[in-house]
Amino acid sequence: MQTSSVILMVRPANFGFNPETAENNFYQQKDQRSADEIRELARKEFDGFVALLRDQGVEVIVIEDSETPIKTDAVFPNNWFSTHPDGKLILYPMYSPNRRLERRKDIIEQLINLGYGVGEILDLSFFEKSEQYMEGTGSMVIDHLSKTIYACYSQRTHPVPLDYVAKLLGYKVVGFDATQEIGGQVSPIYHTNVMMHIGTDLAVVCLDSIPKASEKQLVQESLTKAGKKVIPITAKQKFHFAGNMLEVSNSGGEKFTVMSQTAYDSLNVGQIQQIEKYTTIISPSIPTIEKLGGGSARCMMAEIFLPRNL
Repeated sequence: MQTSSVILMVRPANFGFNPETAENNFYQQKDQRSADEIRELARKEFDGFVALLRDQGVEVIVIEDSETPIKTDAVFPNNWFSTHPDGKLILYPMYSPNRRLERRKDIIEQLINLGYGVGEILDLSFFEKSEQYMEGTGSMVIDHLSKTIYACYSQRTHPVPLDYVAKLLGYKVVGFDATQEIGGQVSPIYHTNVMMHIGTDLAVVCLDSIPKASEKQLVQESLTKAGKKVIPITAKQKFHFAGNMLEVSNSGGEKFTVMSQTAYDSLNVGQIQQIEKYTTIISPSIPTIEKLGGGSARCMMAEIFLPRNL
């Protein structure tokens, strides 16, 4: 099962620019607007996003962020936990100390109270003590159908915790380096889900961001062998979050590719047509969250794959 019909999203209480994450997230930009105005805009964008998903029959569990402690990035829950059909819930080691505050036991308790079967909680935050990080489905783009994890290494994605998670899940890893050039400086891409997306039948990937020809070929061949229609995007499109997509489904089994309006507007007609052969596109407008948070639509959605107790 590649897609979930249940998505958990955290409604922001104190959304804003996080200088700790900006050290290696070059998508973040400061804003001159007041903190109150930014928070209100972020909430409006969030609510509009949720409404679009629900209009298509996607089940969305909305969790209110707690006012304290202040968590500017709480709107991106996919980085601190993931869920799996066998009842596993994995907690991940986070690069930024202030983002570690996002790991909330009460959110897990709410899932259990809603009837989801959490059979085992695997807390990997111990890796933080040795400065090893692996930020959930930001660091990993997973093809569940072929049991393959794709990951580009960076300050937020280290090989040891990555391999640890792969063993826990019984998946293989396709690891590689991916870079971006900003102002003449070349740096690692901080999260894999910025440059690639994998759905049931298609994969959207910025192959140009993989500098080693052998690794580029490895990624492309692995996706093709898994039966994916590979849709390449450019580095410019990647900077507009065109790689930051997620396929979701509704209770009727209809599939949707969720991307921001920014990402949609960066795609050409041919790319859109290829995606629409397989899925319906949902494109929320979230410019404030993208600009200050440096993350887009996929980062805001945590998939719930847990079994549900009837």
